[in-house]
Amino acid sequence: MPHEIDSLRSRLRFVKAPKPQGETHASVAGTVSEILAAVRSEGDSAVKRYSAAFDKVEPAAVEVSREEREAAVARLDPQTRADTEFAIANVRAFAEAQLETIMPLEIELRPGLHLGHRVIPVQRVGAYVPGGRYPLLSAPIMTIVPAKVAGCPEVIACLPPTAAEAMVAGCHLSGADRIFRIGGAQAIAAMAYGTETIPAVHKIVGPGNAYVNEAKRQVFGPVGIDQLAGPSEIYTLADETGNAEVIATDLLAQAEHDIHTRVGLITTHAPLAEAVIAEVERQLETLSTANVARVSWEAQGEVTVCASEDDMVAYSDWIAAEHLQVHTRDPKAFAARLTGYGSLFIGTKASVVYSDKCCGTNHTLPTMGAGRYTGGLWVGSYVKIATHQWLDDEGVAAVAPPASRQSASEGLEGHRRAAALRLEKPDLFR
Repeated sequence: MPHEIDSLRSRLRFVKAPKPQGETHASVAGTVSEILAAVRSEGDSAVKRYSAAFDKVEPAAVEVSREEREAAVARLDPQTRADTEFAIANVRAFAEAQLETIMPLEIELRPGLHLGHRVIPVQRVGAYVPGGRYPLLSAPIMTIVPAKVAGCPEVIACLPPTAAEAMVAGCHLSGADRIFRIGGAQAIAAMAYGTETIPAVHKIVGPGNAYVNEAKRQVFGPVGIDQLAGPSEIYTLADETGNAEVIATDLLAQAEHDIHTRVGLITTHAPLAEAVIAEVERQLETLSTANVARVSWEAQGEVTVCASEDDMVAYSDWIAAEHLQVHTRDPKAFAARLTGYGSLFIGTKASVVYSDKCCGTNHTLPTMGAGRYTGGLWVGSYVKIATHQWLDDEGVAAVAPPASRQSASEGLEGHRRAAALRLEKPDLFR
């Protein structure tokens, strides 16, 4: 692959290249390690100490009470509540449709050899809900609603104590069983190890900052995680039919998330590349969030011209952008050629913002090239496919001889005996 991408890059023209980014500061890993160890040994007292240090808030009660939850919902602006419930309904309906595709299995593979699998919900899920620069009301919907659709008996949500009250309302409306005012790496530690107040979970989902991401990486193993998510990404693939105003608008919509957001255009049409750059600069003049979006665009913005559609497909698949828009003459046919992305937006009417907020697909997606090997969060992330088997005499007669021979050839005498016993002494198994 390195040689292939080097060859491909030699055929590309980078009209605007992203600036080289420094490595994540090594102190993040060390700080997170200290936080995890402290929470694991000290429990709630460590959680409160880090909340006071990092969030400058130490809530009187870490858990949000039922009364507080209901009050937060009651104080929601009516239109905000209606829009939140619209998003919840769409995400729930899509997750339900996805769940219908994950079926239990029972098959008699050979006479007497019965195999199968069950679809088992994860028993306790922890959803990290970021506070962030803006109150992202869609965030709890994307992590909590699919878990409840999957049948997870208990979903707990953690969000920073500084998060807007509307975020608490979003967690409640999405179906969280318990909500805690804890943010950062200390929240991940609390959910991974458990404290006097917070129960240990079996899987942690949801995006966060560099400290949250590193904490998820360090606790992974005994505790499951959804993925390691970096800053948001959007790329648009366009031919000569692309519209500069539309593309620039969509790129800046993501760029305003964070100064580290990665935004890009990959095109076969050089005039469009120049037009998009000019249009981005024009729109930044009036964008109220330009203080963030401009930094993201200047540091991470990329505009690349490809000699052919084949090169455009190959380069896009290597980038494997979190959000990938297709603005070509025949977007559905072009989209069918793509294999590397988090979520695909086919045609100019499919804006990333619709998925970010309310159309029904999940916005928790792979970044940093992970779209080459995995998809995003979905209802299947909350279930286990666990296999089982049972045999009758005919099945034993078919399986025992080759299992015995293979064990013997590997020098595993204990395995050979266990394989042969059911064939040699059937009366033990009546």
